[in-house]
Amino acid sequence: MIYSFSKPHVLVAGRQCVATREQPAWAEHISSDSEFTKRISAHDGMRTDALLVSDEKHWSIQSDDRSPGQLANTAHLPGIVGEAWAMADWHFGYGFPIGGVVATDINWGEQGGVISPGGVGFDINCGVRLVTLDITASDIPNLAKLSSRLAGRIPAGARGKGGVSLTESELLRITMEGAPAAIEMGYGESRDLANIESGGVLEPEEGTVSQRTLARGLKALGTLGSGNHFMEIQVVDSIKDNDAAKAFGLWEGQVVAMIHTGSRGFGHQVCSEHVQALEQGYKQNAKGWYHHEWDIQLPDRQLAAAPFHSRQGQAYFDAMQTAANYAFANRSALTQRLRDLLKAELGVDGEATLLYDVSHNIAKVENHVVHGKSCTCCVHRKGATRALGGEHAELSRNFSGIGQPVLVPGDMGTASWVLAGPQSGDNQAFSSSCHGAGRALSRTAARNSIDANELKRNLERKGIHIHAKTPNILSEEAPQAYKDVDEVIRLTSGAGLARPVARLTPLAVIKG
Repeated sequence: MIYSFSKPHVLVAGRQCVATREQPAWAEHISSDSEFTKRISAHDGMRTDALLVSDEKHWSIQSDDRSPGQLANTAHLPGIVGEAWAMADWHFGYGFPIGGVVATDINWGEQGGVISPGGVGFDINCGVRLVTLDITASDIPNLAKLSSRLAGRIPAGARGKGGVSLTESELLRITMEGAPAAIEMGYGESRDLANIESGGVLEPEEGTVSQRTLARGLKALGTLGSGNHFMEIQVVDSIKDNDAAKAFGLWEGQVVAMIHTGSRGFGHQVCSEHVQALEQGYKQNAKGWYHHEWDIQLPDRQLAAAPFHSRQGQAYFDAMQTAANYAFANRSALTQRLRDLLKAELGVDGEATLLYDVSHNIAKVENHVVHGKSCTCCVHRKGATRALGGEHAELSRNFSGIGQPVLVPGDMGTASWVLAGPQSGDNQAFSSSCHGAGRALSRTAARNSIDANELKRNLERKGIHIHAKTPNILSEEAPQAYKDVDEVIRLTSGAGLARPVARLTPLAVIKG
């Protein structure tokens, strides 16, 4: 069954509503699973249940009735194991809800459970990194000047103007070797690698992408992009877990810098091409969308997927990994630009230490225990980040017994958070956590209801320096357009997915 409304959504008083609509099918099958989770029981072709991180308070005020239906749709994917999850920041996306976590068994059936580009998203390996400094805000002699210099030196905006110019051979090396290759080219520091997810590199076998994809990657390295991407100078507002904060090198009053961006046009092109190719193989029928070659029936064409070990599945997985490597390298290059500027302005280059770099739009092959059985899974995380336990082999010894740093950016002008994964073991959502606040208003609704100039004045009155290069971006990224990030963190902690370590508030914001 396709879960959708027969009437258009409208916005009333900042909430997305439907004046007259059909009751969505999932609404008859939802119940409280625990204090902090809702369960949609399997029905109408769902292969497993779906879980949303939400309590009664959050559920009563949430306005997005489409995302639970999208999550229920993902539970139709062949080879799915465990439950389909939506993190506390869930909202409507392409095929999968943003905040969705779905795992498939790559050894299921003849060619494995499926991999779906919609379960990763168009901005492949969009992610966050946090750099810590050994200074306080009072050590910055002129914050307005520093923020202005950042805005001038950090390339931002949709076009990617001002990026690092690469030769095609250098670009190809980056797509195969990720952050280590960028660092060898001078765009980063080797000490960072231990604190980047997967060491800053995945391992594509072929690295085959189109010439159009390569062309879009040649000049965009070291750029922020637009939309919700940003660089912020922040201050540690409060510490919630002293042991974890000490292990992470965080202390109250400390200045830090957060970078949020991904694979730019390179990743978008990879996703677009593979989505188009896969969707062409699905033909509409009375039940939804059907792929004859693989005998796959799906309720939504945007879920278009291929068996993991099929030619098409492997082609997408391989290309996705090249885009992920580009994103790791992009954040590395941006960090080096930040360090260079901090050294010139404040003389603190040597003290700019990478705490961690996490991905939140990616599919990874991981080992998990599902219902008591070991499974080699393809874990899709779309707008969700890993939250590994403190004894996981991939983590630096610095985080042993503490858990992986989980970086959760807030919306512009409000708080961001550092969380930690479990001290040991895995959480129940395939070691996953939320990745941000989650949209409450569409971009169109935000533009129509929020005055960008007034917002800028209000933020500056609070001492937050704002620099944005794209028209309407301030309205689209306003705090009112997002859920309350503190509430999202409360729900994430309550569900046992990750625990709060430190709350960060912005001093200066650079946006595209």
